[in-house]
Formats: sequence, C-alpha cells, structure tokens
Amino acid sequence: MNSLPVISGNQLIKLLSKDGWIIKRKAKHGLSMYKEFRNKKRVTIIPTKNDDLLKGTLSDILGPKQTKIGRKGLEELINKYGL
Repeated sequence: MNSLPVISGNQLIKLLSKDGWIIKRKAKHGLSMYKEFRNKKRVTIIPTKNDDLLKGTLSDILGPKQTKIGRKGLEELINKYGL
C-alpha cells in the first residue's frame, strides 16, 4: 500500500498552479482554485499553510469531489515540476 506524499498547503498550491489550476479567490481557510476540463470546472480549497497537510485533508483535496487527481496524479506532478 503506497501512502500519500508529505506536502504542505503552499507546496500543493504551487504544484497545482504549474499544472494550470487558477487561483479564484482567498477563502476563509485557504485559497480557492479551479481548473476547467472540457465543459466542467473543478474547484478546490487548499489551506495556505507551511505545515504538512493532514492525510485526510490531502486525501479529500485529491479525491473525486475536488481535484480528482489522486495519489498517483500528485506523484506525477511532483516528478514533473518538483517540490
């Protein structure tokens, strides 16, 4: 079983920005980001912290209701853009 990489909210924001995600606005608990896929827009809120994201929080962000990139997609982004 592969576990999620350890990453901070700010690192994740930088990675997603490099991958075409756009900062929509500052939200109560972080930054709201979105990306359009064909005719569908995906939206997520990422905490703006330098602390490592909790596994549950990261899992929710990567899951099907938010970015839908999953653990494998995150690893690909890290390999492509680095931390």
